[in-house]
Amino acid sequence: MEFRDNKAIYLQIVEYVCEHILLGKWKADEKVPSVREMAVALEVNPNTVMRTYELLQNKNIINNKRGIGFFVAENAIEGVKSYRKVQFMDDELPVVFRNIYLLNIGFDELKTKYETFVKENFNA
Repeated sequence: MEFRDNKAIYLQIVEYVCEHILLGKWKADEKVPSVREMAVALEVNPNTVMRTYELLQNKNIINNKRGIGFFVAENAIEGVKSYRKVQFMDDELPVVFRNIYLLNIGFDELKTKYETFVKENFNA
């Protein structure tokens, strides 16, 4: 995983975990990598992964089964979507809106681009 400088590493790992859940790579009630396993795999400090897992627990995306490890929560997909939606709406959408305004891009043009993107990337 390549980390970007503009965002805290633990938040980038949160995005990584959330994406795995949304893509179905990690399913409900499945064990997720231990803090140490994740730290080694991503080449980060275990404290960084622990911070990630604490945030994910607070958002009810993963659960800690004491003595066993961390597991994907039953309603993890809904939790991920809720968390990511707030992040997108608060952090990313204002930048998109600013560019739409500055570049005078119409909603019809956006709709066409969006539909093409979905068709090319998600319709197999």
